[in-house]
Amino acid sequence: MQLPVYQIDAFTDRLFGGNPACVVPLTAWPGDALLLKIARENAVPETAYFVPDGRQFELRWFTPEIEMDLCGHATLATAHVLKTILHYTADTIVFSSKSGQLQVRVNKDLYTLDFPSRNPVQAPLPEVIAASLSKQPRAVLKARDYVLVYDDEQDVRNIRINRQLIDQVNLDPGGIIITAKGRECDFVSRFFTTQAAIFEDPVTGSAHCSLIPYWSAQLNKKEMTAMQLSERQGRLFCADAGDRVFISGHARTYSSGTLYTE
Repeated sequence: MQLPVYQIDAFTDRLFGGNPACVVPLTAWPGDALLLKIARENAVPETAYFVPDGRQFELRWFTPEIEMDLCGHATLATAHVLKTILHYTADTIVFSSKSGQLQVRVNKDLYTLDFPSRNPVQAPLPEVIAASLSKQPRAVLKARDYVLVYDDEQDVRNIRINRQLIDQVNLDPGGIIITAKGRECDFVSRFFTTQAAIFEDPVTGSAHCSLIPYWSAQLNKKEMTAMQLSERQGRLFCADAGDRVFISGHARTYSSGTLYTE
């Protein structure tokens, strides 16, 4: 079987920035084992697969290890492929997923994800995670992911994590968000996944399902800008809409090709 594949840099307007995702259009679903093998071979943070279903698309996301319940950057990448490569004409793209119905609105080269809000609440930090951190957070919250809040952007930039310790914790499908108020944007973050081939995710759209409601309350703002401070970096434009969050960003096409699965 031969399948088309596109690699997209999401949440960036420049190549080699943001978060890379592979997007594989399908006409029908193969077995999950093949989907995982392809994701492992692609070796990017997420591979997105979609199948047309009437006026919407069924969408699934795989890391090299597991299927995810929600992924922002690969959803944005899929919308980018549909609009710029496959010439889908509607300005609102509707996906069905493990996290319910998701929409992406397209305005020229800006993609806005309509995602569920995951408001984090105060939670204890497991001792092994605390022991792995070079500096302790001033607040700990949790939704799907742990949200560790620091006093300053520099704390986020400089955090060191003992991976040997933190990999003792299995958080699938969640991770650990490190965040603080930004100096040149409203807030900054980094995202880490234990026991994963890719330890630090470059730009994590789904993490902002928790970051947006938290920082909206802290800053008393509904619309915010955010930066994820990985080596590749990414910029996100965020809005709090109660039980939904809007996460906007750009994308660039890096490559297109063919997968041979037999």
